[in-house]
Amino acid sequence: MSFMDQHKLIIIGSGPAAYTAAIYAARAELQPIVFEGFYAGPSGGQLMTTTDVENYPGFPKGVSGPELMMAFREQAQRFGTVFLQQDVDSVDLVKRPFSVHSKGNLLETKALIIATGATAKRLEVPGAEELWQKGVTACAVCDGAAPIFRNKDLFVVGGGDTAIEEALFLTKFGKKVFLVHRRGELRASKIMQERALSHPKLEVLWHHVLAKIEGNDIVQSVTLEHVKTKERHVRDASGVFFAIGHEPNTKFLQGQVALDDHGYIAADPASSRTNIEGVFAAGDVRDRVYRQAVTAAGSGCMAALDAERWLSEHS
Repeated sequence: MSFMDQHKLIIIGSGPAAYTAAIYAARAELQPIVFEGFYAGPSGGQLMTTTDVENYPGFPKGVSGPELMMAFREQAQRFGTVFLQQDVDSVDLVKRPFSVHSKGNLLETKALIIATGATAKRLEVPGAEELWQKGVTACAVCDGAAPIFRNKDLFVVGGGDTAIEEALFLTKFGKKVFLVHRRGELRASKIMQERALSHPKLEVLWHHVLAKIEGNDIVQSVTLEHVKTKERHVRDASGVFFAIGHEPNTKFLQGQVALDDHGYIAADPASSRTNIEGVFAAGDVRDRVYRQAVTAAGSGCMAALDAERWLSEHS
């Protein structure tokens, strides 16, 4: 591929949104180029670190995250998508055609789909990395119904609306859910606080932080520390859920696309259009509410259809 090749459509990202956009765009003969690499994570997105996906339609027995993403990718490739396993360093959306910069390449494109996702924030505590997706996760809705969590003691770290939503969701499956919060009051809205404090299966551990996670190939216990007394104690645990927020992967855009107050791309609610004509957004990079593989795939479809129509109108 030459240094200044110009294309109809470039897609940046490699999760459900990016791959679905590629499938639709390739079938529409837009000959999409997909940059699978970007600074935030591995090709395939967050599902590459998910062992079992039980809520994606069409897989009644479940499917592993990597297997699902490889199926997406193969389908896009079947229709002629070209994949570049390169990191995107920057983009130039000021002049047209747009340009996408990576090591050794500068590609120009008439339209661009941004589907770089969002990265779940993790706590850097001993055991968290080793036991990631072995009882440690950042999505209760995605993983909470798994057999390893049923009728067990579960711990959610956080104090905002998302933390309480995830804790309440887990009460459907766990024996007891503990909300670990370093302060003496929650940041969540009043109504969410009332729901949490009145639920018989949910207990808030005030003034505590997670100090350590232990287990033999699966979470078995957590060590909690009181922030004031520094006293530590160990509790049995089968699951630890980080609910401390996500960071949308938008740094490489360098402020060229409008973002909302939370840093997500501010796309048109009724479409995938951004504030820049010809630039579209799909998946978790624009969605701070649902963050599911199936919703990401749906928005990838929307972005490809929007891009196709826009290119047709501006041919």
